Amino acid sequence: MDKKIGFIGLGNVGSKVANNILKQGYNLHVHDLNKNLSKELISKGAIWCNSIEKLIKNTSVFITCLPSPKSVKKVITETLPFIDKKHLWIEMSTTDEEDMKSLSKKLLEKKAEVIEAPITGGQHRAESGNIAILVGGERDSFNRAFPILSCIGHEILHCGEIGKASTLKVVTNYLASINLLAIGEALMVCKKYDINLKTAFEGIKISSGNSFVHETESQVILNGSYDVGFTMDLVCKDVGLFDKLAKKYKIPAEVSTLMNFIFQRGRKMYGDRALSTSIVKMLEEACKEELRSEGFPSYLEDKEAKKDGKEILI
Repeated sequence: MDKKIGFIGLGNVGSKVANNILKQGYNLHVHDLNKNLSKELISKGAIWCNSIEKLIKNTSVFITCLPSPKSVKKVITETLPFIDKKHLWIEMSTTDEEDMKSLSKKLLEKKAEVIEAPITGGQHRAESGNIAILVGGERDSFNRAFPILSCIGHEILHCGEIGKASTLKVVTNYLASINLLAIGEALMVCKKYDINLKTAFEGIKISSGNSFVHETESQVILNGSYDVGFTMDLVCKDVGLFDKLAKKYKIPAEVSTLMNFIFQRGRKMYGDRALSTSIVKMLEEACKEELRSEGFPSYLEDKEAKKDGKEILI
């Protein structure tokens, strides 16, 4: 069994995922461009590696959780000289399926194993260990990774070969982003009609218009914190990846084109590191109304205890 795990990328989500691996007694080696992000994990027993070379040489499994396809490509290119047949790479970012196939091929040529395992369900579930995981890759590699994935998430779906999970993750993020835009407009109609926004929230929640995004992101919008731990540059990257796929398959995806335009405008207005939910601020400013209501949290928290990881069988 693999006990020495490497983790590269300790951002908002990565640090929480790494912490859940550490809780299960794995020998966790960590690396990030910003060493300060590792301090809490080191205090709990993680081992800092000041280079990717050191991390790869001291582990049999390494995980990447990075902000962009460009950063994934850079890190994997750096790992290649030190990769051998004992290694399993688990890629947990939302990345480009073409890049994922190309990079995985390079590791497979060195007799290493690869799976893609993007996570979905929000920062709060990444923290609790109840997040969902979409997995692409060989079945044997999935089986090898499953004990580690079970530390990270609850519902785990094997989607097929490399590229399938990355694409499905992009699709889910596209749908979540559409929901976010629509929720802002829906709540604004309620506000203008003088429907109490807590009543509106509950009404949507029990209706056919409900969604995961409404149950989560609407709450921090109504609170005014907007705190989902996900930034404008990341949402623009994700909807851009969907648009790339739509163009690749010559799908006349008019909604995708419009959504890209709206989010890019929001990114220009508020900056790369503005929270993705800030897109609703554009509507608030245009309508000269704030979507606020008492009784909603400033941040999301999964109050359920960690559930055992289970494979979703099809």
